[in-house]
Amino acid sequence: MRFTDKVCIVTGGGSGIGRATAQRLASEGGRVLVVDVNQQGAKETVEGIERVGGTAAVSVADVGDAAAVKAAVGQAQQLWGKVDVLVNNAAMMTFASVVDTTIEEWDKLMAINLRGPFLFCKHAIPLMGQHSAIVNVSSVHAHQTEADVSPYAASKGGLEAFTRVLAIEMEDRKIRVNCVAPGAVNTPMLWNNPNVKSGVEKVRGAVGEPADLAAAIAFLASEEARFVTGTTLVVDGGRLDIL
Repeated sequence: MRFTDKVCIVTGGGSGIGRATAQRLASEGGRVLVVDVNQQGAKETVEGIERVGGTAAVSVADVGDAAAVKAAVGQAQQLWGKVDVLVNNAAMMTFASVVDTTIEEWDKLMAINLRGPFLFCKHAIPLMGQHSAIVNVSSVHAHQTEADVSPYAASKGGLEAFTRVLAIEMEDRKIRVNCVAPGAVNTPMLWNNPNVKSGVEKVRGAVGEPADLAAAIAFLASEEARFVTGTTLVVDGGRLDIL
């Protein structure tokens, strides 16, 4: 039970990797604040955790909204008094060329994918003690990408750079900061990709399950990874090796 009595915040916890991560942390004793803009999804995650005896609560928030993020972190503090684990998983993706991407689409994606992790770190870190952990969810698109996803790829590359800097800043506080970079995962984000739907983009290599990513995230968030910080763990079933 690696997370007994630990308070965990998981963004984008209403589905996919976020839901699996919230379930995994709760199954190992964590008290989990499930943050999602989709109230129903977050509620279903919490209900699933509670059905098997876990502890969780719903927080409805747009992660790009500074006031909403501050309120979500405050909810964790009010409920449980601290934060031990922060998983920045919430993200969105767009599918258009640079020329066809609107400024509004670019700004919205950056607000969720990059501003959101910054805001949660900014507000959660003051509540985190020594040996706490932050895990940011990046993507293989930060390493090898394709046409028509420039905002997403840029945001994930930025998130990995942000992780490296924050890990240095948190060294004296003994808070570890890492990333995971998923490949193709069986989530709505993958199958709702219009390029995948149309067959323009072929899903090459293995498709992982959300639980596979949750296991990697839980490792990085646990004391088993006490000597790991400032790095990105690629969890892609070898996808980058075959591209």
